[in-house]
Amino acid sequence: MLAAVCWLAACSVPLVFIDAAVHRLPDVLTVPAYVGTVVLLLAAAATASPESFGTAGGHPWPVLLRAVLGGFALAAFYFVLLLVSPASMGLGDVKLAASLGTMLAWFGWRILLVGGFAGFALAGLYGAALLVTHRATRKAQIPFGPFMIAGAFLVILIR
Repeated sequence: MLAAVCWLAACSVPLVFIDAAVHRLPDVLTVPAYVGTVVLLLAAAATASPESFGTAGGHPWPVLLRAVLGGFALAAFYFVLLLVSPASMGLGDVKLAASLGTMLAWFGWRILLVGGFAGFALAGLYGAALLVTHRATRKAQIPFGPFMIAGAFLVILIR
């Protein structure tokens, strides 16, 4: 599991800088982030001792299934947001949500919900600060990927 978190973190660092600079989350990083996260979580489930999954009845496979379903759920939520408001959300955000959702859901449904919300809360605080300091208008676009990543990893760290 630690390897999966580290892999996602390693993929996330350049994604933060790229999204901040050009408002894009390129497939060359989002796709490997998802595939690597799933593969490493699969390896964690396959090699883990049953005692480490006490809340899942001693079986790692329900935890892995929850992680994959959580990734799909968060990506689907972001896809709906993309359909509702294409100007405010990009397909890269949807792809990144699959990776972050998979990792968050590995720790539980509550962690997935809190981690998903944390990105919106951080972006909202940043946007409000920009408005209050008159550094941006209500029409300004801010990259959302860095806040998604920061929110997810913040929740993972404090869980």
